[in-house]
Amino acid sequence: MLINHEDIIAASATPQGVGALSIIRVSGKNCFDAVDKIFKGSQKLSSAKSHTIHYGKIYSHNGNVIDDVLASVFRSPNSYTGEDSVEISTHGSQLINQKILETLLKFDVRLAEPGEFTKRAFLNGKIDLAQAEAVVDVINSRTEASLKGARNQLDGLLSKKVNSLREELINSSSLIELELDFAEEDLEFINLDQIKLKIEKIITEIDKLLSTYSFGRVIREGVNVAIVGKPNVGKSSLLNYFLKESRAIVSEIPGTTRDIIREELSIDGILFRLFDTAGIRLTEDIIEKEGVLRSRQAVADADLVIFMNDFESGFAGEIFNELKSLSGTERIITIFNKVDLAKNADVQSDLNISALSGEGIEDLLKLLKEKAIGTETYSEQTAIISNARHYAALEKAKQNLLAGINSVEEGMSGEYISVDLRNAEQALGEIIGEVTTDDILNNIFENFCIGK
Repeated sequence: MLINHEDIIAASATPQGVGALSIIRVSGKNCFDAVDKIFKGSQKLSSAKSHTIHYGKIYSHNGNVIDDVLASVFRSPNSYTGEDSVEISTHGSQLINQKILETLLKFDVRLAEPGEFTKRAFLNGKIDLAQAEAVVDVINSRTEASLKGARNQLDGLLSKKVNSLREELINSSSLIELELDFAEEDLEFINLDQIKLKIEKIITEIDKLLSTYSFGRVIREGVNVAIVGKPNVGKSSLLNYFLKESRAIVSEIPGTTRDIIREELSIDGILFRLFDTAGIRLTEDIIEKEGVLRSRQAVADADLVIFMNDFESGFAGEIFNELKSLSGTERIITIFNKVDLAKNADVQSDLNISALSGEGIEDLLKLLKEKAIGTETYSEQTAIISNARHYAALEKAKQNLLAGINSVEEGMSGEYISVDLRNAEQALGEIIGEVTTDDILNNIFENFCIGK
């Protein structure tokens, strides 16, 4: 569907449900006149100053009062979208919200598409594309770390870094192209050695950004952790200890857990999704068989696997071999439970714990965090990559720069080198939206909620 970004748009900016307040956003040229047709206060919104709030009543198209509201006025360009905008604060009734929107739609207003307010903010130059994407991450943040990472991107740390690299590329390619224009005069504005050094420096900076992706993805998306082992080794007890509540049924009878139990845990601001799986063993029980199949799938999908044994049944070598084939050795943390029953046992494990008393659990939490994000630390002023689209664009830029170095080393003419640099600059431009297409924009903004 072709969207006209000159339309006046409206949508609820608060989630469905009952609450104290609800907010309806309206944005677009002449939106004040449209809202004035249903809002009655001490003055018309069309004559109100920017960043002022006005009390009044909203009336339906047939003259009935819908609600007492506060209308906040934001004049272009000093609004979220960069357009004239009104935010209507109502009582938090879903019915009131719906009736106000229905009334607005009778006066040249249409419902906003998902992410259309933020899309207009991008199109009107209020934010760049990387910052627009960060809006969703701020909304979806579940932990302190994910919120900080999203805020850094929204505040423009990544954009500033990418812009700096683009400017260096533009300057270098401009000098090369200028030299081509004066080829007959045999003037040299920049020599090949200087070009190579500049390209290598930019590649180094891109590599630094690329190296943050693993950390950035973890703080943005969290970590999936499967707790796996034989039946009755204490997997559910470990989950309960993590959560400080009896979330999973604990029994001495093997095979109590038949399905995947999923819970979330924050460790120093990092979100960990814990999957307590059915014990892996041969069984004739149809339901337990399905649970074992789901356990194997959980392992294949997990970022980390806690392979749990206990000192009573010993090391489950056959399960360990299966885990290696499903997930690889690097993702497996081998632990032995019930250490209180066998203090002096000689076992090969990363940690010995007691899910009953909590012994060793703090060390396990530290190990989970270290496995998830490594030992590298980043300051709050470090630009971090957390988005697969940004990672792909940086890789594309790097490959074009490597091609540029190859062109320099082979003594090719400036035309070829300039093309490589321009291609790299365009790849970086994709991150912040200097170079974009409707497909890229649609793919990004369709993930937004309506009203944002």
